[in-house]
Amino acid sequence: MYNKNLKLNNGIEVPQLGLGTWFIDDNQVASTIKEAVKLGYRHFDTAQAYGNEKGVGEGIRTCGVAREDLFVVSKVAAEHKTYQAAKESIDQTLETMGLDYLDMMIIHSPQPWDKVNQSDDRYVEGNRAAWKALEDAYKEGKLKAIGVSNFKKEDIESLLEVCEIKPMVNQILLHISNTPLELIDYCNEQGIVVEAYSPIGHGEILNQASIKEMADKYHVSVAQLCIRYTLQLGAISLPKTANPDHLKTNSDVDFVISDEDMEILKHFKQIESYGKSSGFPVYGGKL
Repeated sequence: MYNKNLKLNNGIEVPQLGLGTWFIDDNQVASTIKEAVKLGYRHFDTAQAYGNEKGVGEGIRTCGVAREDLFVVSKVAAEHKTYQAAKESIDQTLETMGLDYLDMMIIHSPQPWDKVNQSDDRYVEGNRAAWKALEDAYKEGKLKAIGVSNFKKEDIESLLEVCEIKPMVNQILLHISNTPLELIDYCNEQGIVVEAYSPIGHGEILNQASIKEMADKYHVSVAQLCIRYTLQLGAISLPKTANPDHLKTNSDVDFVISDEDMEILKHFKQIESYGKSSGFPVYGGKL
């Protein structure tokens, strides 16, 4: 099990490899988490929008590992762009999950999902209001760390102009064929850790023959190559799976990709489609 930690800008340590839970049903996710914990996973990522916070909380509470040894994350829904709505949603998440605190909570998107890829409005004031709610919950001890997701440089800059507490992470779409190097560099300069969701390109990257050739070179699967790639970029990697076999292989990523191959992967051609998932805003679609 890959067990390296990264340190956030407030000193908190985070397991660099975690488990994403998007599309894992609420009635299934608790057993998935317990299986993952047996393998050594200690970092679990959910969101209000996933509809499985209750099940994630159950898995955390019943997995047999002390709460303080786990890192649990959720996300304020993208639609909450007032202080009161964000504040109430944070408290509701804690109640739904049955937890006294979260290790981290982040704003899911700078824009409501029905505006993503459709509007130039970056909801500056709404994000500042939601951020203030996160800051207050952080100061109250409800959250150990706070951050953002899907934020561009301009979105982060607008928060930095007014925030009391700097974002600790930016969780973004990051995988081979989609590596926003300028944004990654900017986050690194600001001391904001990058998190990679969909590190396997929501499965579509598995269809790339040249990536398969490189994976074969390292005697690993394409999924393992993809996860290792994001880890070597210095990002937190959050592959999602409910498959017990994949849980195990996804965590077996202690090999090293050469510098030469990393450069090839950083500039790998953009995949043309995310298949059936292309309609989701995070993959370029519109609601």
